[in-house]
Amino acid sequence: MMRSLFSGVAGLRTHQTRMDVIGNNIANVNTVAYKSSSVTFQDLLYQTTQNATGANAKTGRAGINPKQIGLGVSTGSISTNISTSGSAQSTGSPFDIRITGDSFFVVSDGSNQFFTRAGAFNVDANGTLCMATNGYTVQGYGTTTDATTGEIVIDTSNLKALDIMSDENLTSPPVATTDAYMTGILDENSDALSTAAGQVVSVPFIDNLGYSYTAQFKIEKSLGTTGDPNGAYHMTMTDILDSDGKSIFTYAEAVPGHSAGDEMDSVTKTSILKTANVLSVGGTDIGNSAALIFDTYKTAASTKPKGMLCSVVATADPPTYTGGQTTATKTKENDREIVGLSINLSALSQDITQGAAKFTGVTGFAGMNHDNKTAVAVDLSTMQNIDNKGTSTVNGKRGQLSSDAGAGCKVGDMSSISIGQDGKIVATYTNGQTKLLGQIATATFANASGLQKEGDNLYAATLNSGEAVINDITANGGSMSTGELEMSNVDLSAEFTDMITTQRGFQANSRIITVSDTMLEELVNLKR
Repeated sequence: MMRSLFSGVAGLRTHQTRMDVIGNNIANVNTVAYKSSSVTFQDLLYQTTQNATGANAKTGRAGINPKQIGLGVSTGSISTNISTSGSAQSTGSPFDIRITGDSFFVVSDGSNQFFTRAGAFNVDANGTLCMATNGYTVQGYGTTTDATTGEIVIDTSNLKALDIMSDENLTSPPVATTDAYMTGILDENSDALSTAAGQVVSVPFIDNLGYSYTAQFKIEKSLGTTGDPNGAYHMTMTDILDSDGKSIFTYAEAVPGHSAGDEMDSVTKTSILKTANVLSVGGTDIGNSAALIFDTYKTAASTKPKGMLCSVVATADPPTYTGGQTTATKTKENDREIVGLSINLSALSQDITQGAAKFTGVTGFAGMNHDNKTAVAVDLSTMQNIDNKGTSTVNGKRGQLSSDAGAGCKVGDMSSISIGQDGKIVATYTNGQTKLLGQIATATFANASGLQKEGDNLYAATLNSGEAVINDITANGGSMSTGELEMSNVDLSAEFTDMITTQRGFQANSRIITVSDTMLEELVNLKR
């Protein structure tokens, strides 16, 4: 009878443990990414009152089974249902992330590494991605520049906290203009082509510090000795204006007749432009050439390729071409086309010496393309040399003909952050640029059920879970979804059913104790 008392007590204890687990599951029914637990029982030690015997052929006696009395029940295991994912809950927050697959986020308290499925993150005052509940930093990979391609790529050599909104990432640096184009109609009967000012065309561009400028050109008819037999024109850069519309060509120092800061006259500007080798043909500076011209005809042998540059031989009839192009001969007027022009603005960032005076673009022009020599290629292929009743409509724009590529941009502020299915974090800026900021790392385990719960939705690796294998989530076929969270995988119907059976089991074990007590009472009452 004493054994039954202790068996009843053991039953009460194990069922109480099971009820504790059920209660914890139900309490966490709305906890983000909570994994439910379950209890299994095992019987306790047995008292053997008679050992088993084998059959005896000589005596003809059969074998006897052992006689054992059990001593109750104990908790066999408390297992975590870690492989079953909870349902998705939409939140709309860009920093709420749900993992699909068997991976875990990697977080750190600064000295210890933990793992979690709860992707409720935010950004702290330092711009670091962290858990919203306890501030543990989310671990991932930063970026580096590929030495071969120059592209920004993920640096998987170093796992670290992701400072995605650091001061460095809040703005996007300016990008210098590398491409521009002129479009519209150049009517050879336009009165402006016969004037000294010529047909004025402005081409906007941005330098590598983000300052805006406008390059001004004039187009005039050929200065050939026989008039204009070939439909050729001169195109000359006459000035560069800053964002306020003021010429960057000013006197840095006082010279006779001029004070420091005075705008230079057109003759001096032209001299500087020539001396600075601003204009180039096929990548070769034209030096002190009087002007750059382009031909509106096709060659006899073949069509000039788009962007091919012509020479500056103004008196040649017809003009000759550089860059491997053979001597051109005109065909007929309806074959006219205008070819590309390359404008090298890098030299304008340097001090230019003209006689005894020092000339430089001081106002709004500091350091334009200072360390990065960037040429601006101007495509003229869409300009049309047709009759427009004496009116020319030529104008210049930044970028390429078919896209904004090469247009350049000013400094941009971060406008949004997006996290891809592979965990890569990309920022978008107000200047239209995007930037790869890093990638969220994930971990997998040989036996994820062996992880140890640490509270705060955290797990720690154990000897039975195996070491964490940290990598890109896509390596294990998983993915990340932003704007939603993984909910608890607790099944309330199953929990309430287990609660009923646990209650009945506890009740039955309590009856063992009361009945055993009654039997003991009867035994005591035998002597009265």
